[in-house]
Formats: sequence, structure tokens, C-alpha cells
Amino acid sequence: MHAPCRFAGCQSQNDIITFLPNILILFLCLALLEDSGYMARVAYVMEGIMSKLGLSGKAFIPMLLGFGCTVPAIMASRALENKRDRFKVMLVTPFMSCNARLTIYILFSEMFFPDNAMVVAYSMYLLGLVVAIVISAVIHLLDRKKSTNYLLIELPEYKLPDAHTVAIYVWEKVKDYLEKAGTTIFLATLIIWALLNFGPHGFSTDMTASFGAVIGKWITPFFVPIGLGFWQIAVALIAGISAKEVVVSSCAVLFGIVNASSPEGMTAFSSALAGIGFGSLNALCLMVFCLLYIPCAASLATIRKETNSWKWMFFSAAFQLAVAWVVTFVVYHIGLAIL
Repeated sequence: MHAPCRFAGCQSQNDIITFLPNILILFLCLALLEDSGYMARVAYVMEGIMSKLGLSGKAFIPMLLGFGCTVPAIMASRALENKRDRFKVMLVTPFMSCNARLTIYILFSEMFFPDNAMVVAYSMYLLGLVVAIVISAVIHLLDRKKSTNYLLIELPEYKLPDAHTVAIYVWEKVKDYLEKAGTTIFLATLIIWALLNFGPHGFSTDMTASFGAVIGKWITPFFVPIGLGFWQIAVALIAGISAKEVVVSSCAVLFGIVNASSPEGMTAFSSALAGIGFGSLNALCLMVFCLLYIPCAASLATIRKETNSWKWMFFSAAFQLAVAWVVTFVVYHIGLAIL
């Protein structure tokens, strides 16, 4: 097996920038909804539905923001007066598919479901919403200290969004996204590069003798029942905890792919994956698992800050990992039965 690209960190930045237009559109839509005054009305409209889940209508706003980024969504839970409601929202909000996961959906849906790429990619958004609703309903049923929520909210007048305000909002969000790509993602990619180029016997050009391979093979049995029993995928998923975008760049590094987002890169990437027995069902399982498993490090740090509890942060991570494993297990075995 060939050694990974020596400049994988730089390559990861090219892949992230390639997906920037999709991220830009997502933030633009959120900005238009917020500045038009519609966001507050969403809370009012959703009060009836959310109350059945034991939450205030205001809880819908953090969940909606979660489609942009989990970090501000978790911070937005401050709008909830009840502490227990805040904790519930912080537990289920990471199931909303943030913009970082979109890079994963686009790449793998294009490679393995070219005729239905859009449907497959955006079905992940629906799945995340369904899982969040189901988990919220279960928590409400099991909660012995149910609280009564009363919605008190000021409804601003409808107005045309201000171009200047929208531009500032989108610019700040996009800038944060790019800054993360230039810091956290770059650092994580370098760490992965080191893990793949150094092993127990020092520097090695053979990835199978690297620390990354050792770690990946050690945890592979955990992923076998959910259709992800490949050490390369296991290593990429671990790297994805730093930032979900890293899953794409890590996979590219692991398989020695240059510019994975280009047509040529996708062809080489899919061929490399096919070589290890990774097919369309495995790709679907990977997208589902990436949707639901442990949120990024920034989100975990925000949960720790908002709850002031290391225990709750680790519980959230473990809970989301368990939910991701169970849901992916169901998807994989249903897929096996159908195929």
C-alpha cells in the first residue's frame, strides 16, 4: 500500500473549500429566516408539538440552529428557563445534521448513489430530526419529574431582511467555518498523518505498520456489526471527533487520494474503497453513523461550559455514540435483508 500524501493537511483545506458554497447557502437561509422575524413565530407555532415532547416551543429554535452548527445551537438553549429542559435540548440537539456533516454526505452519496445523491444526502437531515424527536419523546416518558412549560415570547413584526445584517451574519459564520478548517482540521489532519507514518518501529512508508493501523485494527470489532469493520474507516471516525469535516480528509489521507472532491478523485476513492469490500450499504451506514455519533470537540467543550459538568459532557458523548451504533446496526441489517 502506498504511503499517504505528505501534504495531506494542505489537501484537506482544498476539500473543505470545495464544499464552501453549500455551507454558504445554508447559513444564508438561516440568516434570512432569523432577520425576517420568522424564527420567533416558529417557536409559537411549534409550542403544541414540542409540549408533547416535554419541551417548550423555544426548544425548536436551538434544534433548528443545529442544522447550521451545533455549538451556537447548544448556546441558544440558554433561552429556556427550565434547567432540565436545557439539558434535554443539549442532549438531542447534536442529532441535528450540522453543516460540517454535509461534506461527508455530498462525497459519499455522489460516489455510491450518483443517481439519487441529493435524496440520500438530505435524507440524513430527516433521519437526524426523527431520531431527535424519538429520543425526546422517550426521555419525556421516562422523566419522573416532568415540568410544565409556559411559552412567553415577544413576536417581532415581519420585515424584509436587512442585506447588511444578513451579510454580517453569513460572513461571521463562514469565517468561523474557515478558521476551524485552518486550525482544528489542519491540526487533526497532521496528527492523522503522524499516526499513519510512524509506528512501533519508527518512521514507516507502509500504513499497515503504523500506529493508526494498530489503533484502527484494535477497535474494528466494535464497528463490524454496523457494516464499518474497516480499520481505515475506524481511524477516520476517531479523527472526526475533532471536527466532522476531518472524516473526509482523513479517508483521503488513508487511501492516498489527491483532491477527493474532484471527479477523478472520487473515481480513485470509490475504487480504493471497493478494493477493501466497502460498498453502497457500507457508505450509507457511514453517513448514518457520522450523523449521530459523538459531536465535534468544540460541541463537547460547549456542553461542558453550559452545564458546568464534565460528567454530563461524557454522558452526552457516550449516549450519542450508543444511539449512533444502535441506529446504524438497524440500518445495516435491514439493508442486508433487502439486498
